[in-house]
Amino acid sequence: MTNKIVTLVTGGNRGMGLALIKALHAQGQQLIMGSRDLAKGRAAVEVAHLSDVTVVQLDVTDSQSIQAAVNAIQNQYGQLDILINNAGAAFDHHQRPSLIKLETIQADLNLNFLGTIAMTQACLPLLTKSSPSKIINISSMMGSLTNALDPQSSVYHASAIGYQASKAALNMFTIQLAKELQTTNITVNAVDPGMVATEFGGITPELASQHGAKSIAHGIQRTIELAMDTDNTTTGTFSNTDGPVAW
Repeated sequence: MTNKIVTLVTGGNRGMGLALIKALHAQGQQLIMGSRDLAKGRAAVEVAHLSDVTVVQLDVTDSQSIQAAVNAIQNQYGQLDILINNAGAAFDHHQRPSLIKLETIQADLNLNFLGTIAMTQACLPLLTKSSPSKIINISSMMGSLTNALDPQSSVYHASAIGYQASKAALNMFTIQLAKELQTTNITVNAVDPGMVATEFGGITPELASQHGAKSIAHGIQRTIELAMDTDNTTTGTFSNTDGPVAW
């Protein structure tokens, strides 16, 4: 047991996940890193000198992995205050909607949408024990139907139907779960970090300016704000560092 806020970040061994862990650890929270590869997670913690960060093996597309991770958190901490659903990937390679393979779309949906739902449902009993508690879903403007139709939008010309559909679906899950939990102690929000210079986006920090990508520090700002918000009344929103994002 701990008096600290206990926060789980899925996909936490690199990129934005690791940056979130470092930032929230610096704010005094007790961090749990979910890493699909346990060895890589432990190595990331060692390199970052975060010896008190707990690492759990976690593949959000594997129900047994999810339950084992939740059991480990229950046994060590007995609660969970914040779940940050950060694990995700884009398996699309700019294929046209008329040509993309169904298995590619399925891979996007399995990880970004169904995996997030499975992870969240498994964590809800632990989140219910805390007051207040939070679910923060890392989404993307790429999943915004409004922006996909706006010629002035930065994502208008994007074509990654599997990834975009998975994030649009994640946004709907965020809305519906927030509505379901609106009379409880749990808030549910979606965050758009924007195009960030990470391995996930295929953009190194050195190439960020050429692609208009944000720094990781900029990309995690809104998530940090929500995670540190002591008021915890904001729920059912989709936002980034500039404010609300259209659904």
